Amino acid sequence: MDYGASILERLSASWSGDNLNLLTDQLKTYLSKKEIDEIIEAYDFSNTAHAGQKRISGEDYINHPIEVARILAELRLDAGSIKAALLHDVLEDTDVSVKELKKRFGKDIALLVDGVSKLDKLFFDSSIEKQAQNFRKMLLAMVKDLRVIFVKLADRTHNMRTIEALDLDSQKRIAKETLEIYAPIANRLGIFTIKDELEDLGFKIFNPLRYRVLGNSLKSLRVKQKKFLRKIETDINETMTDEGIKGSIITREKSLYSIYSKMKTKRMHLSDIVDIFAIRINVKDVHTCYLALGIVHQLYKPMPGRFKDYIAIPRINGYQSLHTTLFGAGGSPLEVQIRTEEMDKLAETGVAAHWQYKARDKATHGAEIRVRDWLSGLMEIQNESGHEELIETVKVDLYPDNVYVFTPKGEILRLPSNSTVVDFAYAIHTDIGNRCIAAKVNRRFVPLRTVLRNGETVEIFTKRKPEPNPLWVNFVITAKARNAIRTYLRHLKKDKARLLGKRLLDQALKSYALSIRKLKNSQIKFFLSELREDNLEVVYEQLGIGERLAPVLAGMLAKQGTSKKQKIISQNIKALDISGIEGLVIAYAKCCSPIPGDDIIGYMSSGRGMIIHRTSCPNVVSTPKNPSNLSNWIVVEWSKKIKGEFQSEIQIRTFNRVGLLAEVAAKISSKESNINNVKVETDGDGSLLVFGLNVKNRKHLANVLRSIRNNPDVIKVNRVPS
Repeated sequence: MDYGASILERLSASWSGDNLNLLTDQLKTYLSKKEIDEIIEAYDFSNTAHAGQKRISGEDYINHPIEVARILAELRLDAGSIKAALLHDVLEDTDVSVKELKKRFGKDIALLVDGVSKLDKLFFDSSIEKQAQNFRKMLLAMVKDLRVIFVKLADRTHNMRTIEALDLDSQKRIAKETLEIYAPIANRLGIFTIKDELEDLGFKIFNPLRYRVLGNSLKSLRVKQKKFLRKIETDINETMTDEGIKGSIITREKSLYSIYSKMKTKRMHLSDIVDIFAIRINVKDVHTCYLALGIVHQLYKPMPGRFKDYIAIPRINGYQSLHTTLFGAGGSPLEVQIRTEEMDKLAETGVAAHWQYKARDKATHGAEIRVRDWLSGLMEIQNESGHEELIETVKVDLYPDNVYVFTPKGEILRLPSNSTVVDFAYAIHTDIGNRCIAAKVNRRFVPLRTVLRNGETVEIFTKRKPEPNPLWVNFVITAKARNAIRTYLRHLKKDKARLLGKRLLDQALKSYALSIRKLKNSQIKFFLSELREDNLEVVYEQLGIGERLAPVLAGMLAKQGTSKKQKIISQNIKALDISGIEGLVIAYAKCCSPIPGDDIIGYMSSGRGMIIHRTSCPNVVSTPKNPSNLSNWIVVEWSKKIKGEFQSEIQIRTFNRVGLLAEVAAKISSKESNINNVKVETDGDGSLLVFGLNVKNRKHLANVLRSIRNNPDVIKVNRVPS
């Protein structure tokens, strides 16, 4: 390709001009001639790089980048975004390098294109890992330049428009990903034009039967509503004119996928949805919005509880409008949306409006700030999340908020629906969440798992020491809360693992008449170099979670001692004390449920830490005692100062009698033992009762068993396993 030729000559030589001419016609409405010339140069480069390549449909590949660029041109995005759209596949599908792009189009464009490119050239263990890695890379690029996601959304939109060329399984997979990830991202960014199209295309492919049935139902409903909508539109228009209010009135129809989602989540029939059709009123300023609201409320009675002021309190994606539902002609409900023309534009293009040519107003800046805050939160999450956790977290975090609550000072917090008091605490600050101990909602103390409602005032009480409850993970809704709790517990586990690992190594060194305190710096330095580690604390952590074995490392250290003939001095080493409060790195085997007083032994399980078994446990007795396995077993015993409660299980063979189960449960409770669960099996005249309960030690358990045996209808009672 001769890059020195004129633009017209290059167009004639490389392209028929139809689609490209449509693109340039769009660009001429808001970009300068110089910017369009630079875009044509990017097109030429892309066309040359993709020369000879075809899409699965058989068309020239260059069609795809042009169509992606046209989608962005409809949003009136800047020249850089259009150039990146034309070049977005050259790194992935051609021999062009990032270095070459930087040299030709500058660093910004190269980073934009690299951010959009997928990781197809790398190997991943699973599709989930591939999806997560792709999203991580895109997320990092979005933080540097938000335009990355605009190009990605446009790319996905055109791929969805042309998806019929793929096999059915691929269509379903891509449609599902579009509905779960990309459409919600477009919604979160407030780009409703793209969001609506992605949802419609995804719904049509992923659930064609429901799409068709719902579409047919909506057609008949549309015919019935046409006359009714025209009358209301005329009434409002005439009254606004009489009052001297200028504005435009249009009729809006809810998308099929939005209707389907509402029917599914709220279990509603189509006839129960009141906002399928809506009238939108656009006026000049905010003051006029509220005047128009008064007019429509005078004409038609508003439906109680259906008014929402998104102008005073915008949605998290920046959307602003007044929403009210009226009893229209014949009593049929109708939603009316009132907004300014600027709000309407922002509702169509969302945060993309910030990159529109010469668009620098307050609304677009506010939308961009909200999006960057959201991205900052996702960055924190992705640093701490595994692959599946990241994807699920992103899915939860993408869905729109609809709960607005207040701090005691009157500040508004936006939270996802079904958020709890703990979610609120973490929304204020991670440290507040970690130290949360109690809460008041509307001046009344409530449980921390309480679900918040619109308009409630929440006050959080904290303690000095951070100590989030692991059980909170089971009910929190927000990604920030869930990941903050998990992060704290991971760090806590590391601290406890290091303490346990140090104890294990010290115990193992006693076999060689050594201790950690007696080790020389030279020994430790050589020892760490052999393990290829920089820090002894990391080795302790690995020992504590079972990734390394203390006897093996003790032997390595002993070899570096002063005496080369040093031998093990005793096989009867004092057992490691178990206090019962180590948590996180010491677990009690569910197969035998050891309790204080039992003879026990510890097994170092890689990644899980130490698992405590009873020595009589079938899993211990049946374990082959081969040399490679012996080093995993640790001699342990209960500490004399042990406290707390431990889980145990008992089974009771009884005669069938009404009320017997309650009597047995009462006996257990009378001995100050909490019942965790009960299973009942009935066979003829007899029953088998299995209780999971908490006890302090073997003596406490014996007292419980003795009290149950005193019942004349109890045939046999014993601990499981016996």
